[in-house]
Amino acid sequence: MVLDLLLIGLGIALEPFPLTAFILILSAEQGTRKGLVFILGWLACLVVVIAAVVLVTGGKPPAPSTAPSTAALAVKLALGIVLIGFAVRQWRRMGRPRKPPTWMARLDRLSLWAAAGLAAFLQPWALVAAGAATVTQAKLSSAADYLILLLFVLLATASFLYLELYAVFAPAAAGARLEQLRTWLDTHRDQVVIVLSLLLGFWLAGKSIYLLVT
Repeated sequence: MVLDLLLIGLGIALEPFPLTAFILILSAEQGTRKGLVFILGWLACLVVVIAAVVLVTGGKPPAPSTAPSTAALAVKLALGIVLIGFAVRQWRRMGRPRKPPTWMARLDRLSLWAAAGLAAFLQPWALVAAGAATVTQAKLSSAADYLILLLFVLLATASFLYLELYAVFAPAAAGARLEQLRTWLDTHRDQVVIVLSLLLGFWLAGKSIYLLVT
């Protein structure tokens, strides 16, 4: 479970599209304030999902080979297949000209409430669902077990936290560096999405199939 959460958390943190939007938010007027609200909204979504799973399971994983256990593995298998399919689709579309969403041009006029809402909108929900399905397997019997869930949430937010702190404590250098990062993400977005989706997709699908047949 720990390795699954680690990989899924990294995948969430490295998703290029939310990162690009966050960089644009930081570059806007009162960008660091809006960035902080975005981070709080991002964290809130993850915490609500994890808390809901823990409330449903009671912190006790379903017994192996039971319907709930099989359902959780089936969900992870389905999500793995979806990620693989998405990677293939992105690979086929590589090189095609695409216009950025119109709302990205309005991020400089984003309100604080809208920044929080955008965080929920930009969540990679397939990966969040994979994390939730993994948490159903968690046996929460000690503080260390809850710490693992906390670390997953923080890891999934780590890229935004780093950029926010960088913009706050090194504002002079942050502008140019963030623009360089945004340019790189715009240029390599498809490659990053394909690699992340394939790695996580094959991991989730392969491990789920193995556990289902053994």
